Amino acid sequence: MKSIEFLEKNEVDIKKSLELFGNIETYNDTIGEFLVGIHSKIKDLITFMQNKDMPNYAIYVHSMKSDAKYFGFTKLANMAYEHELKSKAGDLYYVTEHINDLINETNSAIVLIQQYMNGNEEEPIIPVILENENEYNSETILVVDDSNIVRNFVKRIFSEKYNVGAAKNGEEAISIIDANKDNDNIIAILLDLNMPVKDGFAVLEYMRENQLLQKMPVSIISGDSSKETIDRAFTYDIVDMLGKPFNDQNVKMIIEKTLMVRDKD
Repeated sequence: MKSIEFLEKNEVDIKKSLELFGNIETYNDTIGEFLVGIHSKIKDLITFMQNKDMPNYAIYVHSMKSDAKYFGFTKLANMAYEHELKSKAGDLYYVTEHINDLINETNSAIVLIQQYMNGNEEEPIIPVILENENEYNSETILVVDDSNIVRNFVKRIFSEKYNVGAAKNGEEAISIIDANKDNDNIIAILLDLNMPVKDGFAVLEYMRENQLLQKMPVSIISGDSSKETIDRAFTYDIVDMLGKPFNDQNVKMIIEKTLMVRDKD
């Protein structure tokens, strides 16, 4: 890795990132995931734009915005946020006219990350979560989020004490929850709301219909802090809601609160 000064010189808000990651070692261990993630997302965004699929475009560009913000790429995050707003409004013209700007900024971030990571001969360690292993045999915290950054971030915090399962969309989450509904191994769920395929509300609806919200207590993690979303989320029997971005202490507190609800039953 190159030095932290390399990032600062290239206008990466590393100080803000370290408020989330806690130390540069964790940032370094995770940045490879960001590199893979944005490279994949920009391809998906082009496909959604070409198909005039603004709802899915909005979901994926929201995820890109969050990841860029976590790692201090403020210009990319702000650009992605503007695309998120326009795509949510169905403004295909804006997206089409400005997607090259987003691609160019993404490519700049990719090059910068590669330069930073190749500062020495060591290859970055990219932890792998086995996605969608449906049936668990030990106490498990299930993280449902389309961002691999978030999933692996939570895994790092709790993996020494609990198994940490992962799903990248609501459809995978429902499959996992269904496979474990007759055991007591899912002890808490952290659920994002804004995801492709099936969103977090589809998961909540499935759990309410099957009377699983007390058995597997759910707390929401979401970048959408609008009153409408919050009010809708609390029509379900959830424990609490945590806004993005968050740090390890925030996550630890909401998990402890979620586990307390289960322990009372």
